[in-house]
This record gives sequence, structure tokens and C-alpha cells, in this order.
Amino acid sequence: MNQQELLKILESVHAGELSPASAIERLKHLPFEDLGFAKVDHHRALRQGFAEVVLGKGKTPAQVMAIVRALLGKKESRHNILVTRSGAKMFSAVKKLSKAAKFHELSGVITIERSAEIAGKGTILVVSAGTSDIPVAEEALLTARLMGNRVEHLYDVGVAGIHRLLDHRANLTEARVIICVAGMEGALPSVVGGLVAVPVIAVPTSVGYGASFGGIAALLGMLNSCASNVTVVNIDNGFGAACVASCINRL
Repeated sequence: MNQQELLKILESVHAGELSPASAIERLKHLPFEDLGFAKVDHHRALRQGFAEVVLGKGKTPAQVMAIVRALLGKKESRHNILVTRSGAKMFSAVKKLSKAAKFHELSGVITIERSAEIAGKGTILVVSAGTSDIPVAEEALLTARLMGNRVEHLYDVGVAGIHRLLDHRANLTEARVIICVAGMEGALPSVVGGLVAVPVIAVPTSVGYGASFGGIAALLGMLNSCASNVTVVNIDNGFGAACVASCINRL
């Protein structure tokens, strides 16, 4: 969309020929900024409620830096910026663009917080089975928090010591959505699902010994859960779980 096309829409709204709601419908799919190697979607937040998130894996630090620069360049937007699956070199590049940039080494997430607005109506609780699952849980926690949600966590409460989970029944029942992260056999989401009346988003992790097949055993276990309020995302996909949880929490 060029300036003339945008001007026509604005003039139509001003003249009463087009309603503001119809104008938003025309505008919400545009524009994007073409960087050659990437097309940065500046209207993602208008369509989906949160700005485009940058997947660092497979990109060079220079590419990530260019994309973040483009996101920061929209002065009218104050959305938080999130880079997932990143590293120290990427953070060094992003830090040159914003002093507010932070690198969360455990999860490999870079954040630039520009808004503290809470859009979610309740609390998202991130639960991890073991300490080894925390990196994926932290990716989910940071994503949900930057998407404007109140987020709490409950770590290392797996089925090998189920009393650790039961000691936090109040936290479980007070949450509006639960993200449950587990590797090995992936049993924890079924247990949590049986204790609460809210959606449980299960995240299988690649944590486990040989027969876990890099998280496939946990994935299959979660997909076959007998708890009917459990749904499943892909292996190690803390980000995806947080996106779905955020959508639910905004309803």
C-alpha cells in the first residue's frame, strides 16, 4: 500500500463514505517492510494482538539486528520485542540498537520491553516437571509475560515426587491457563489436567534417555492423555504454548 492509497482510505473515512471499522479491515493486513531477506510484518499486532516475534535460529546476527531495527523503527508502536532461540552474538548485535535489550541465557531469549500493559484477564501458570525442562519453560514464561500477561511459575514438580505438585494445589486452581512442560514419559500434564478445570497446554521436551527419542515419547504420551482438558504443542515449543495461552487469557 502506498501513500496515495492510504490517503484515499483516510479521506473516505473523513467524508463518511467508509466506516472506521471498515478502514481497519482494509489496513490490518498491510504493510510489511521488505528487507530483501525478510519481510517484516508491522501489522501483526493489529491482526493477532502481538507484534511479530523473531526466530533467531537459522539467522545471522546481522539479519536479526536488521529485523529488530525495523521493528524499533515504528515509533508509533510500543509493542515489546522478542527474539527466541538466540545466542550471545545475536544479543551483542541487538544491544547496539537498544539499551533496554536483555539476554536471558537459560532460555536463549532476547527481550526489549517497551510496554508493561497487562492485556490478559487472569494468570498463566508455567509448570515444569524437572529442572532440565526449565529452559523451555522459561521460553514460555518470557513469551507470555511480554505478550501482556500476569505469569507465575512452578518448577521441578514432576511425577517422580508427586507430593511436590500437590503442595501447590492453590496455585494450580487459581490459574486461568496452565502451561505444563515435561520430558521423559510426559506424564505430568495428565496429572495436572485431572486437578483443574482450566485449559492445560502440554509442552513435550527433548529431555530424556535413549528411548525417549528426543521428545517423541513425551509427545505421544501427552497426545494420548486421558485428561480431556489437555492439548499439546510441538516438542520444545514453549513459545507456541505461550502464544496459545495468551490468546485464551485475553478472551
